Amino acid sequence: MNTMNVDNAIDNFIDYIASEKGLSRNTISSYSADLKRFSGYLDKSGVTTVNAISTDRILGFLRMLKDSSLTSSSVVRCQVTIRNFFRFLLKEGILKKDPVHILELPKRERRLPQVMNEYEVEQLLTAPSMIKDEKRQLRDRAMFELLYATGLRVSELAGLTLNAVEMTVGYVRVKGKGSKERIVPIGDAAKEAIAKYLADCRRAYLKRSTDYLFLTQQGKRFTRQGFWKLLKTYLKRINITKHVTPHTLRHSFATHLLEHGADLRSVQLMLGHSDISTTQIYTHINTQMLKRMYDKYHPRS
Repeated sequence: MNTMNVDNAIDNFIDYIASEKGLSRNTISSYSADLKRFSGYLDKSGVTTVNAISTDRILGFLRMLKDSSLTSSSVVRCQVTIRNFFRFLLKEGILKKDPVHILELPKRERRLPQVMNEYEVEQLLTAPSMIKDEKRQLRDRAMFELLYATGLRVSELAGLTLNAVEMTVGYVRVKGKGSKERIVPIGDAAKEAIAKYLADCRRAYLKRSTDYLFLTQQGKRFTRQGFWKLLKTYLKRINITKHVTPHTLRHSFATHLLEHGADLRSVQLMLGHSDISTTQIYTHINTQMLKRMYDKYHPRS
């Protein structure tokens, strides 16, 4: 039975949504506040580990919220936060049973993800050349090129092993959510960057035998948080002020493919979406872009 501390589980969840989900700073701050309130309620009830959180305890917390001075929208948001928190615990194997399965939560309007335009992506891809450390230049360029070339999640990038990349044919074998494997092609730019990293850099980071493709300066595999920190340093260097997360490159990958004529089914396969409706959100982004272009340039708009 898992005895992970509640506060540790919350920290893991916040790290996850910050690096993987591409949520805004305000949304992450709201999630943190909701879960801090939940943790405080549990602590007063003598509950300190995630396996000890019962459905009755969660319902008691929600009743307390409804009786408080919070607005109805804040109460609903807190319900959604708790639902997503327990989904994360289940996905990560921290919990085996879902204590909130009986809760009927309101459906939220799906927000369009933030994307980078092609010029901004090009700035990011070349940003590693601005630092003096040549080994880091090669490693960081290879990671950025591969992310943009394939639309991988950061967790998938961090988990790549040497035999997952087939340089001759030009594809990467990815183990995604639910341990489902997919094959994603990679272009010449990404292959060239990876080849340079393997030839001139990876060996210098190797402290012990490991099959992981990308290594930190300590010779360890990257974490989601580590990559997120790395990305932020480059965004600051190139003065990109919009809200960009590691997941933004995944969104940009899909959006740019569709803009250049790729079909939705192919993009779905490359992203590893089990449901094509998840991929269809990128068509809405394209529609919005077309509408802005029309409004800007059509004389009768």
